[in-house]
Amino acid sequence: MKINFRTSLVILLACGFLFSGFSVAKVNDSTDGDASRNNLIGYMLSKQLPVMHFSDKVMNDDLAFAAFDLYLKQLDFQKRFLLQSDVDKLSVLAPGIDTNLLNGTIVLPEVGFKLLNRRIGEVEKLTEELLAAGFDYNRDEQLETDPEKLQYATSLKDLSERWRRILKGRIISRYLDLVEEREKAQEKGKDQVGTEQEKPKNDDELWREAEGKVAKRNKNFFNRMHQETLQDHYDRYFNAVTRAFDPHTNYMPPANKEDFDIHMRGSLEGIGAVLREEDGYIKVLSIIPGSASARQGRLSAEDIILEVGQGDKEPVEITDMRLRDAVRLIRGPKGSVVRLTVKKPDGSKDVIPIRRDVVQIEETFVKSALLEGDKGEKIGYVMIPSFYRDFEKTRNGSGARNSTRDTKLAIEDLKKQGISGLILDLRNNGGGSLIDAVDTTGLFIASGPVVQVKDSYGNKRILSDKDKSITWDGPLVVLVNQFSASASEILAAALQDYGRAVIVGGAHTHGKGTVQTLLNMNDNLPLLRLKSYDDLGALKVTIQKFYRVNGGSTQYKGVEPDVVLPSLFQHLKSGEQYLDNSLPWSHVESVPYEKYGLSEDKLAAIIEKSKKRVAVDEGLQAIADEAAKAAERAEKSTMSLRFADMRDKRKEAMVARDKIGMHYLKYREEQNVAHGTEPDLAKEKEKDRNRWKKEIKEDPYINESLHILEDLR
Repeated sequence: MKINFRTSLVILLACGFLFSGFSVAKVNDSTDGDASRNNLIGYMLSKQLPVMHFSDKVMNDDLAFAAFDLYLKQLDFQKRFLLQSDVDKLSVLAPGIDTNLLNGTIVLPEVGFKLLNRRIGEVEKLTEELLAAGFDYNRDEQLETDPEKLQYATSLKDLSERWRRILKGRIISRYLDLVEEREKAQEKGKDQVGTEQEKPKNDDELWREAEGKVAKRNKNFFNRMHQETLQDHYDRYFNAVTRAFDPHTNYMPPANKEDFDIHMRGSLEGIGAVLREEDGYIKVLSIIPGSASARQGRLSAEDIILEVGQGDKEPVEITDMRLRDAVRLIRGPKGSVVRLTVKKPDGSKDVIPIRRDVVQIEETFVKSALLEGDKGEKIGYVMIPSFYRDFEKTRNGSGARNSTRDTKLAIEDLKKQGISGLILDLRNNGGGSLIDAVDTTGLFIASGPVVQVKDSYGNKRILSDKDKSITWDGPLVVLVNQFSASASEILAAALQDYGRAVIVGGAHTHGKGTVQTLLNMNDNLPLLRLKSYDDLGALKVTIQKFYRVNGGSTQYKGVEPDVVLPSLFQHLKSGEQYLDNSLPWSHVESVPYEKYGLSEDKLAAIIEKSKKRVAVDEGLQAIADEAAKAAERAEKSTMSLRFADMRDKRKEAMVARDKIGMHYLKYREEQNVAHGTEPDLAKEKEKDRNRWKKEIKEDPYINESLHILEDLR
């Protein structure tokens, strides 16, 4: 049986169960950390997490080893500093993590901090020696780019060889960048007849420039590494402990307003991307609709940001950088350009220029369009970017905008135009308001249960649509992809269970079927003298789980579409099932609900017809072909460090991008980055709308959805 944590902690402290690790005297926060404060945080986590977390996990050896694996990943995931002997020393401390937390005697972060700092100093020296010695750029050798396939180096000599290849690869890559810049400058010069042009640099000059730039960036990288504090290591250690419960349970250290916004929303003023820090990398979690990144079109979820450059300035490497520090580099004034060097999920790299701008609010709302079907019939298209709701205005009784109302109005407008079918697009919809997921489902069913919610105490409640009216009762297709998550999965799952719609998309949706709550750790200190500690931070913890009306959870598996189409991301290990320590799929009793007219036989016939069309559809086959190549590239994680090979591979990547339709994304980029006078907002808005309609008509997934609607009728 679970006990309320606040009560249990009050009892423990009131009875004098204060462990030796506590010191009630305040110690100022410093680069050395506050040992007694950190011991208190560790103790609170060890008591609070087992009580509150949905999983009923306990602090034992299994959890200790899971926490250690996560800690080791964030310490040196890319295996560029620690030796195997260092890892062996740290591993000895793994079994004691749970006991140390309970006793308030944390050891691992300080030991890891000292070991890593020692190796950083040694690696810094050897990289300086390597850069001074120079490289053979025509030597045929390989670099393994997947850290999980690497073993830790057994000696400094092995580590030096690893860094030699890393630096060589960076210099060749930078040289190729400079060659591209030279070619662009020469092309630009041809268009500027009569102006005096600067003489282009020859190849030898570009090689020297590339070597100098990499040396400078290497120096800046190590300067930043030396700025890491012991407290940073404690904070990451605490986060490793929480993530051992599940990927969405996190420790959030004390932060000012800027840091709080990063953790709670992750939205970056300027480019509109949601980021997370994962195993030493800064990874894109999602793209905010209407943002500069969304309009530019090339930055995607699951991209890893390797470098950040301001305009034409030399980029800064951000691997192993704290999230808040990376955000400060990416942010900037409206109108300025940031260039992000990203690693795509297939291992290819791309340099993406984005002109910082505010989010265009209209782009975050529901959008609709009228399409033409196979035989000239009118088909409605409604895209829901997220499930939004202005709760503050709702509480105040004023006109609050929400996604349900906007969807209803869009459908009613399309009905007036005489549509015979409807496509509901939930691709890249990361979720949002739960009430809107339920209410939007109600637009397509008479009434009934939509989702079951079970808490960590075993209590279950059912959220239902109680409005018996139906806004659209005709043929319905719902589009999803791997980035459809949470609330969008609830809607898709309910419509699938009711037999109300054909779900179309990749192999599965994201699989985020849990609910988190935020707890201020300072609120759980019952003794006044403990208030003398500095801010303890906050805890985000998973407390509930979603279940479909048929009893299955949306967690882990996500929603598996009825019609599975080729996807550029089908090789991508993206989703809950690929995250460390994610909660498993589970099942509860189903609830009574009324099925609609889509029988299993009819659905099977629709699936078979779709397969035949996909086999001959040029657009979908181009996607399937490129997806297969992307999967092959992702598996081949070794990179040739021979100059000619790196040059050829870069050209191949550019050709592949063009093949899958990057021409219109290039147009977006040019519009987004181009300098000039302030645009006419009304004209720009109309151009965006027309471009969006054009993209819809050329979208092979929407085209196949039109065929499926014809089959439904």
